[in-house]
Order: sequence, then C-alpha cells, then structure tokens
Amino acid sequence: MQDLGNTQFFKVEKDTQYGVKQILADVYQALTEKGYNPVNQIVGYVMSGDPTFITSHKNARSLIMKVERDELVEELLREYIKAEAWKN
Repeated sequence: MQDLGNTQFFKVEKDTQYGVKQILADVYQALTEKGYNPVNQIVGYVMSGDPTFITSHKNARSLIMKVERDELVEELLREYIKAEAWKN
C-alpha cells in the first residue's frame, strides 16, 4: 500500500505538439473527406465557438479545440497577408 502522507509525483508526457497551421490543415482535410465545405465550417466554428461545426472524423474536433479561436484567426490572417504581400 502507498504512503498517502507523502507528495506523489507523476510524469505525464505531453501530446505531440501540433502547430496551429497543422491543426487547420488536418481539420480542413477531415471536413473535406466528410463532404463538408471546410471554409464555411471553420468560419462557423470561429464565429460561434460551437464545436459541432467541426466533424469528429480523424479527431478534428478535439484538435481544433486545443487552439484558442483568436489564435486560429491570427494564423489565417498571417498566412493571407504573407500570400498577398508578394503581389504588391
């Protein structure tokens, strides 16, 4: 039997660290595979915070909920600006 009077230590391994960009790519792919319009679904999620906009296929719903919605918007805007910057 363990001595419950002492501090217990647990080692917990961190999940594989996905970046926001990779999460968006994985969620986009899962939504596409299920026949949804991924842009509409991701916008619906970002605007409402309702996770049911994202399919649970390929764990997409769990993945996207690991990231704050403002971080998703920041990443999308950052990539858009990078893509448009070369045009000017």
